[in-house]
Amino acid sequence: MTVHFGLAGLAPDWPGSTVCIGVFDGVHLGHQRLIRSAVEAGRAEESPAVLVTFDRHPLTVLAPHAAPVQLAGLGQNLRQFAELGVAMTIVLPFDSSLAATRAQDFLDTVLLSGLRAKRLVVGHDFALGRHREGTADWLAARIPTEVVPPFEVDGHRVSSTLVRKAVAEGRVDDAARWLGRPFEVEGAVVAGQKLGRQLGFPTANLSLSERLAIPADGVYSAWVETVLGRFRSAVSVGCRPAVGGKSRTVEAYLIDFQGLDIYGSAMRIQFASRLREERDFPDLDSLKDQMTRDVEWVKANL
Repeated sequence: MTVHFGLAGLAPDWPGSTVCIGVFDGVHLGHQRLIRSAVEAGRAEESPAVLVTFDRHPLTVLAPHAAPVQLAGLGQNLRQFAELGVAMTIVLPFDSSLAATRAQDFLDTVLLSGLRAKRLVVGHDFALGRHREGTADWLAARIPTEVVPPFEVDGHRVSSTLVRKAVAEGRVDDAARWLGRPFEVEGAVVAGQKLGRQLGFPTANLSLSERLAIPADGVYSAWVETVLGRFRSAVSVGCRPAVGGKSRTVEAYLIDFQGLDIYGSAMRIQFASRLREERDFPDLDSLKDQMTRDVEWVKANL
């Protein structure tokens, strides 16, 4: 899959495309159904499937006070698009200028002139342009448009809001059911207080953007991917009251890790299940005993 930031650089002999548009935060099962529909429609039309998305959530511009935390960063979403068979992704900067663009101007400039769209594939609740004037019905009157209906799992309409709520409540198993894969976070490994070493459980601390969703405070089983491999892990999310922590952190004890230096490198945590809530302990020995039980549970069950 190729990625373009904006429309500049497209080949002058671009043959035309089947286009799907959306925010696609987290690329959950509903998004996957929509994107696969676009890929299949492109094959039928003998034109490449092009996905149009944005560099940030539109609400960060339209209503910053209501902007949600994101389920995934742009890099994570791009990986999912590629795995679904998208030929090209266009990432548009969502700024005040784009927010003020009329639907007809977006259709003419971006979709018809820029991408030479032959067909659109959009979700049931999709709308583009200023004041959301370019609804699915509006688009269908101007260009062949396929509207993909809501996707449900066990009676729940799958949405980014639904997944986000599950993550915030620590229900990472529900989040995985609606994402079609484990919920994950990724960032850089940074130095922490190194108290884990004193307890016999050295941890890798993850630096994360404040804009990204993080599971509720507690201890989780997870798979952790590093430059040195993939490891079972016990992951702590929270302020660590037992050791006087003051800020929220995400730190992972990597089982069977050889202890080599990975500071500054990328790390991805794929959450499997929540073992328990975060809690305080009367002393470090009690904390160490609980950590031992947590790690043994992960070894036995993950």
